[in-house]
Amino acid sequence: MTTADGLPADPRAFHNEVEGHLLAAAAREEARTAAARFAAGLDRLPAAERAEVERRFAAEHLALARASWERTARRGAELRGEYEAVYRELRARLLAGLLLGLTLVVAVDFVVLASG
Repeated sequence: MTTADGLPADPRAFHNEVEGHLLAAAAREEARTAAARFAAGLDRLPAAERAEVERRFAAEHLALARASWERTARRGAELRGEYEAVYRELRARLLAGLLLGLTLVVAVDFVVLASG
């Protein structure tokens, strides 16, 4: 989604999308390079078969990279959930401690004012 001036409505989403495209392009290039290195040792194969081996190797390399990224993203989401739960608990404890402290200060003030 873009604004009237053509800029992305959410710069972070736009940044993430661009970064994703750059990472995918880098992964494809890495897969092609690895496939070419692997196939270079298969000099006895005809060129067409070597090209097919390179294509399949690159496809497998990309599939493994995608699976790895998906596992990493899932684990990141799990960790985010865990850390958010811990943060909420700590925030609740801090608020409870502050309220208890404020209650004690008010109670001490009442005692001091009542006895004075």
